[in-house]
Amino acid sequence: TLLNMIAGFDQPTSGEIKLDDQLLVSANTQTPPNSDRVVVFQNGALFPWKTVVENIAYGPIVQKTQSRDQAEKEARALLDKAGNLERIAGAFPGQISSGMQRRVEILRALINKPKVLLLDEPFRAMDTVSKSKMHQHLLDIHDKFKPSILLITHDLVEAILLADVVLVMTTRPGTIKVNINVDLPRPRSRDMIVSEEFTRLQKQAIAAVHEEARKAFERGEKEFA
Repeated sequence: TLLNMIAGFDQPTSGEIKLDDQLLVSANTQTPPNSDRVVVFQNGALFPWKTVVENIAYGPIVQKTQSRDQAEKEARALLDKAGNLERIAGAFPGQISSGMQRRVEILRALINKPKVLLLDEPFRAMDTVSKSKMHQHLLDIHDKFKPSILLITHDLVEAILLADVVLVMTTRPGTIKVNINVDLPRPRSRDMIVSEEFTRLQKQAIAAVHEEARKAFERGEKEFA
């Protein structure tokens, strides 16, 4: 819900959301979705009939901020910068792995130069190995492109490894339960998961989640009593 409001899909009944001190949405005002806030959804949204480079270049072409040639040239440059991926530029989504598709979706968002990249559980359906690889790819993308990222996740290890701040939310009504500052050095790697500081942060997050789960269960028990 919070991500949808930031993206401009939903409107709150109270309160307001600002980006760089500019009002995005409130109970009385709503800024429509645009390229300064781009969402990468859970289930993927690549066009299967377009090549990788055509998918990445799609936004600037549709918005008419770049010509097709300019947009595709920038798309190829992004592929190269993101890890020498230009070799897949002419492939179709069905010809590359799900992990590679996710990387392409993130690059398709980044070509719009958003102020905020909104990731809605993008690695949820992946197996452990693929998810681990994608964590490193996202860390690399963050180091190279420096976007602000809002990531929705139920994976506490993922949250701590990737984020600078972890917000644990309550159940209905959704509010911020705990604000955890992740003061781990960058660049990061999965080797940090076994560190003492990572374990401390994980325990703090787990305690908050378990307490909220217990309260939600007790409320549910009372509702059905």
